[in-house]
Amino acid sequence: MLTSPAEEAALTATRTVLVVDDEPAMRTALTESLRRRGYVVLQAVDGRDALDRLDDAKPWLVLTDMKMPKLGGIALVREIKKRTPQTHVVVMTAFGSVETAVEAIKLGASDFLLKPFATDVLERVVSGLPGAGRDVTAPEGSRLASARPILSDDPAMRRLLKQVESVALSQATILIAGESGTGKELLARFIHSRSPRAQRPFVAVNCAALPDGLLESELFGHERGAFTGAIIRKLGKFELAHQGTILLDEISEMALPLQAKLLRVLQEREVDRIGGIAPVSVNIRVIATTNRPLDREVEQGRFREDLYYRLNVFPVTLPPLRERRADIPLLARHFVQLAASRNGVPAPLLSEAAEQELVKRTWKGNIRELENVVERAVLLAVDRVIEPMHIPIEPNSLSSPAQAPAVHPVSRVEIAPAGSLRDMERELIVGTLAQVNHNRTKAARQLGISVRTLRNKLREYRETGGEFCGNRIVGGR
Repeated sequence: MLTSPAEEAALTATRTVLVVDDEPAMRTALTESLRRRGYVVLQAVDGRDALDRLDDAKPWLVLTDMKMPKLGGIALVREIKKRTPQTHVVVMTAFGSVETAVEAIKLGASDFLLKPFATDVLERVVSGLPGAGRDVTAPEGSRLASARPILSDDPAMRRLLKQVESVALSQATILIAGESGTGKELLARFIHSRSPRAQRPFVAVNCAALPDGLLESELFGHERGAFTGAIIRKLGKFELAHQGTILLDEISEMALPLQAKLLRVLQEREVDRIGGIAPVSVNIRVIATTNRPLDREVEQGRFREDLYYRLNVFPVTLPPLRERRADIPLLARHFVQLAASRNGVPAPLLSEAAEQELVKRTWKGNIRELENVVERAVLLAVDRVIEPMHIPIEPNSLSSPAQAPAVHPVSRVEIAPAGSLRDMERELIVGTLAQVNHNRTKAARQLGISVRTLRNKLREYRETGGEFCGNRIVGGR
């Protein structure tokens, strides 16, 4: 069963995160980041304060610093796991204290964050925790979608999801193919949340983001002293995913020597740490994604054939957005709500004309591109209605200069510095008028609004004291 935006909000609303840090600025930054993701966030100033709040707050996750007065991170982890073993703990530590973080992992902490870290790193760690993709307060047997739901009205897509949901109950390795931006990682999380391993770790590794040497250490881990800079033992992603699911994202980017080592892991379910003396057994479910056809990569000698067959147990191909156009309005309305919430503004309405504009695009960047375009429109729609004029022209959509209108209004309008969103809309309208020699009918058509709406906008600008000056309005409010 797929979730609606309302059900998604209900999911995250049940998850309370307790942020523990003696630095006020750090507590504030973490709180704001997590609240934007929809979590209920409470704060504690040290470990003792956190324990005092533990019973009443019943947090799903405790995010704690390691070095604090009164009660430090290690003692806090130990006490939390004694009182409420089901509570997740993620510890934050500076580079010089990594060994302490490893000790926290042994005591039951789910993960650690190395300071300083970016908000997207925090989000990845939190969203990868067991239970992040389902309602922890739901009755046993109820199965809800992942933290970010897969929304679809497209019959073919819904059939695919139903098929995948059935396979999720097995232990089969799954290979997800699809263009960039189609939601391959989201589907992998969906599979994990429907599997018997849903309460176990979900660990994602981007094979394209790391150089080969670092990727090997990330995947398989290393022993202390295995190479220069290996100051502590490091558990690899396979070990961290033990009893859970590991996602090998963009597997086609992995170098051939690493492919051979990966093949052994899949065959033997054992990991050899770099510098280790004995293999370590792992119990994992493997999901891999690729944006290139792996069979073609095999033909061209860039991917091992034996590894391909190991991964291709249950292949899934996600269709590009242009092949599921019925989903575009549904997804767009969903992204309107998310963007409004993320930016702290009221959610605007999506006009029918704007929907039609979105549906007819080719969406080379797929769902990721749609989300970005919608967020921009939300910020520009100061009158709380998204119109076609708030949607940028599609890149490279004009096949020849003869077919193209002179210029899309956004590209040549000079925006006054430090302007508000209303100023940007005003610049857009005035710049378009200038390009069509102040022909209101042409300007309205190009902007995707009625002549009457254009006339009302111009009257509003005059009433607030603005004056036309070339492609700009100066003065006024």
